[in-house]
Amino acid sequence: MSRAPFLRTVGGLALLTAVGSASATAASSADCKGTLYLTFDTGNMRHAELIAQTLARHGAKATFFVAQEKTMRGDHSLDASWASYWQARVAEGHAFGTHTWRHGSFRQDVGERVQYFVDGRHEALDAQGVCDELTRSDARFQDLTGRRLDRLWRAPGGRTTRNTLAAARQCGYEHVGWAGAGFLGDELPSETHPNAMLVERALTRLRDGDIVMAHLGIWSRKDPFAPMLDPLLGALRAKGFCFAPLRERP
Repeated sequence: MSRAPFLRTVGGLALLTAVGSASATAASSADCKGTLYLTFDTGNMRHAELIAQTLARHGAKATFFVAQEKTMRGDHSLDASWASYWQARVAEGHAFGTHTWRHGSFRQDVGERVQYFVDGRHEALDAQGVCDELTRSDARFQDLTGRRLDRLWRAPGGRTTRNTLAAARQCGYEHVGWAGAGFLGDELPSETHPNAMLVERALTRLRDGDIVMAHLGIWSRKDPFAPMLDPLLGALRAKGFCFAPLRERP
């Protein structure tokens, strides 16, 4: 069944959205005027199912960066209770990278070590300590799904140091940030950055090859951005963009 476009108005912004069978959403490479790389960090997982459904509806493959973060259910995102969620995403063909294990912040280099702020305190990690932060999520993901993570990682907040990047490379992980235009802003206050503004900004600024970043759930935002992903992807499709996992990035 073909997908007929219609205009959906959200917060005064008219967005072109497609309706029809999910199987018809994936545009062929010949139809693409540009490719975007959608990425999602775990966060509190509140909208994990909604985002997965939205991606499937648009035939969009994404890259998930996973950490052992506390979720709105009171468990953690790499607990066994989330195994079926991650197994389903693997079956759908998405890509996956490590977002560290404890979701701490790499603050600064101190000699050959890295100052890592986690659980309210600072730790001094050597190269093996950095590697352990990355590989522990990798090992847990394999336990849950039978699949290793792709050799990609993203530092929480995108904050890295020279020692951190060097240690990660030594244990086989390439760091992936995001484009300035690709920051969807789902962690910004909704009072000052309403959803319609964020969508309009993304549609205006995103360009071919950009890496787009959002979360599967954010604690602080009062008006969640996740429901806007559906009209946003529809409007991006209408502009000629296709979506691919990072492992397909040139």
